[in-house]
Amino acid sequence: MEAERDGRRHGRDETEEERADRRWTDLMQEIRVAQTGVQILLGFLLTVAFTPHFQGLEQTDKTIYVITVVLGSLATGALIGPVAFHRIVSGQRIKPQAVVWASRLTFTGLILLLATLTSALLLVMRAVTHNSYVPWLVTGVLAWYLLCWFALPLWTRFHYTDGD
Repeated sequence: MEAERDGRRHGRDETEEERADRRWTDLMQEIRVAQTGVQILLGFLLTVAFTPHFQGLEQTDKTIYVITVVLGSLATGALIGPVAFHRIVSGQRIKPQAVVWASRLTFTGLILLLATLTSALLLVMRAVTHNSYVPWLVTGVLAWYLLCWFALPLWTRFHYTDGD
């Protein structure tokens, strides 16, 4: 109980500020991985419209392309957002709240990245082959992403913790 009285939490011997610092560092490491991937993907997508093959695409594929580029742009914004957020609120003594909001932006960015990757895969598969198995293949990859990114972590969280 003494730990609670001096501002320390159960589990780790750290203050709220120390916990926010640790969580911020962890979050920045996670964002670095996602940012790199989404920025490379977006950069590649932005060049596609200037290739000769693009002009020959069906209107449906061009629409999928536009949706994919917009999703990639939104994902990039959400995943870079925490950096700008930190710059703007740095020194204001609100790091615990900043961590919460940056975490929300990052999660939103991951959802948008999921949509971008799925849309990009659909576009590529449609351009490469017009076979009827394309939707099944894309659905299978989407299911894999959902399993790796959400189902397994959530299962682990609820299986090995008290659900907080």
